[in-house]
Amino acid sequence: MTPRSNQFFLFLLIFVTGAAQHRVGTGEQRQVDSLLQTIYRTDAPGISISIIKDGSRIFENSYGLADLKTKKRLDSNTSFNIGSLTKQFTAFAILQLAEKKKLTLDDHISKFFPTLNKKVAETITVKELLTHSSGIIDHYELTATKNLPHAHIHDVLDAIQNTDSTYFMPGSYFRYSNTAYCLLSLIIEKISAMSYAEYLRKNIFVPLGMKQTVVWNEKEDIKNEASGYELDSTTNEFRKSGADENIFFSTEGDGGIYTSVSDYLKWFSALQSGKIFEKEMIRLARSPIFPIEDENHLSYGYGWFIDESSVPVKVYHSGSNGGFRAYSFSVPEKNFLIVIFSNRDDVDLEKLIKKIYTIISS
Repeated sequence: MTPRSNQFFLFLLIFVTGAAQHRVGTGEQRQVDSLLQTIYRTDAPGISISIIKDGSRIFENSYGLADLKTKKRLDSNTSFNIGSLTKQFTAFAILQLAEKKKLTLDDHISKFFPTLNKKVAETITVKELLTHSSGIIDHYELTATKNLPHAHIHDVLDAIQNTDSTYFMPGSYFRYSNTAYCLLSLIIEKISAMSYAEYLRKNIFVPLGMKQTVVWNEKEDIKNEASGYELDSTTNEFRKSGADENIFFSTEGDGGIYTSVSDYLKWFSALQSGKIFEKEMIRLARSPIFPIEDENHLSYGYGWFIDESSVPVKVYHSGSNGGFRAYSFSVPEKNFLIVIFSNRDDVDLEKLIKKIYTIISS
């Protein structure tokens, strides 16, 4: 659930404008399809991909198997764990609560976590959690995992309960934090008096008709579920890697969502149209809030990386959890999106997107 390298987006300066000037023809579609067929075998885990241009779906396909045991094939309705793409939904839920005056982004987290050490809770704000600028200590090494098959957000809070310091003064640096988004999902629960999963279902998934989208838990029946796989470099064989193989796979607010490509397109469409959610809330989520690299004009918004190194602005995020990988890259001004969900860990999706752009823009 950690972010991938951001550097290749400088490459897109050359191609985004060109991609927006003409509709991808059958020649380019065939080239993209040929590229993906060379990477993804029919008897191995693979991907689902969709490309939207000017609001129209110009390419969509799936390659490979959803499960190596059953041999079920991937399709646009297959549900993948999307890792840190979950964060855009967590952040949006916080913005919804702020819009309803249930909290402010400047609230210190001591308001929601009175038992958290005051040296930490009284110095960190909700906004700093959202923008990975809180400096809060990571929970991984602090969590008691001996008899814990699946960690959840409450386990994260327990793990950091007694920490009395941060990595740096909150608000002074960017340091990507899954812990921060676990705390944000707990704030959603405290304010709404619902579970994180139920809040998202009621306030985001159901209004958008995202019927295949859920937050993982032990009892959740995930329809059309893909299995995640890691490639063993020694044997060159895929081994299963999901919630049962990874204790922290199951923490909800930083990487717990399962969804399909077809459902994710409903989310993107809603953000673009502004007909279901407040337009100002959408604008704020995809705005540069906290600077990461001034020289490259790279910032973090609320659940998104924002690249302002050229016009139009690019908005993107990666996801990584167990054997799952995901990438969403968009140019909101052009109503343009590439989204890839994968159930294997051995293909660099950034490089793949770069190759696809090369084909589209040739």
